[in-house]
Parts: sequence; C-alpha cells; structure tokens
Amino acid sequence: MVTERSPKLDKERVVDTALRLLNEVGLDGLTLRTIARELDVKAPALYWHFKNKQALLDEMATEMYRRMVADARIPPDATWQERILAGHHALRAGLLGYRDGAKVFSGTRFTGIEHAAEMEANLRALLEAGFSFPQAVRATTTALLFTLGFVTEEQGVWPLPGERREGYDVEERAARMAGFPLAAAAGAEVFHSFEERFEEGLRLVIAGIEARYGVT
Repeated sequence: MVTERSPKLDKERVVDTALRLLNEVGLDGLTLRTIARELDVKAPALYWHFKNKQALLDEMATEMYRRMVADARIPPDATWQERILAGHHALRAGLLGYRDGAKVFSGTRFTGIEHAAEMEANLRALLEAGFSFPQAVRATTTALLFTLGFVTEEQGVWPLPGERREGYDVEERAARMAGFPLAAAAGAEVFHSFEERFEEGLRLVIAGIEARYGVT
C-alpha cells in the first residue's frame, strides 16, 4: 500500500504520543492503530517513521533514556559504587514514570548514542578502581539486569505510583497459604517496601561484585 507522507507527523510527535498513551493503555494496548487514531491519521502513515512496533519501542526507550539523563547527574568524582547506586536509582525512578516502563525498556535497542557518555564514564571509573575490562562490563550489566527485573516485578504490583493491581492483598494471600507459614509470611516482604528493597538489593549486587572480583 502506498501512502502519502502526512504533513502533521514527525517522529518526535509520534513517540511523545506513544509514551503518553502508554500510561493509559499499557504495553499490550499500545498498537500503531491506537496511536494513529490519537494522532488523527491513518495507521499506514506511521510507517514512514517506524517500520514496525519494535522500531517504535526502540525509539520510545531511547526517548525515555534521554528524559532520565536530563533529570539525573552523577558527580564526576563519584566512586564506582556511588555511580551504580545513583545511576540505577535514577533508572528505576524513570521507568516507574511509565506504565510497563521496564517492559518497554527491556530488550530494546537504543537508536542514538546518548547512553554512550554515561557508559564510558562508568566503565572508566571501574577500570581505574582495578577491574579488568570484561569485569567492568559484567559488573555494570549485572546491575542493569537487576534493576530491569526488579522494576518489572514492581510494576506488576504497582503499574503506576499509587495504582495497585488487584490480587495483591497480603493478608488474603497469607490466609490462602496458611499451610505454608514461611511462604505466607514472605508476602509482606515481597509485595511491600519496594524503595527499601531496591536499595538493599542493589547494595547486595555491589557487595557481590566486590566479593567476586576483589575490588572495593
């Protein structure tokens, strides 16, 4: 099908609309047809900018990162531990600003190189602390994977701040699992205090990196 390029559209407007709709309909409900309807254009018009939904998700994740970087600054003299803590707290905060933010971010390919500056600085800090290059890459990517996995699970309970998904009543869960007292009691830890648990988990990752590679 041949379509004329819509004068109303540019890539930035499509992405901005998609991110706004993401909070309303979630990742499963975010279709090119839904975005086109919001923009008052026919769906084929979007293919001038994105060949498929994955290409759009790649650009959405890149824009999410741009906005995160604009809101977060890491001091140049920060230690490698401070860099991991600050950077991933900022990443978590940014992802929580979008329904299914972690799912959108996971498995996507950045379309720009805005992330290169932070990545360069983080790897350099680890190399200067005594890590080998492979160790530095594995340490930083392990922290990233922890953050993405944690936020994915967190958003399964709280899709957006203040909006808890049905089915996560801890007392009701404990009653159903009364025959397994330890598993029942774990619900109070698993489904609450996400901020505190994220901080603790990230510090566990850092402690593991220190112990594994012998660098402090």
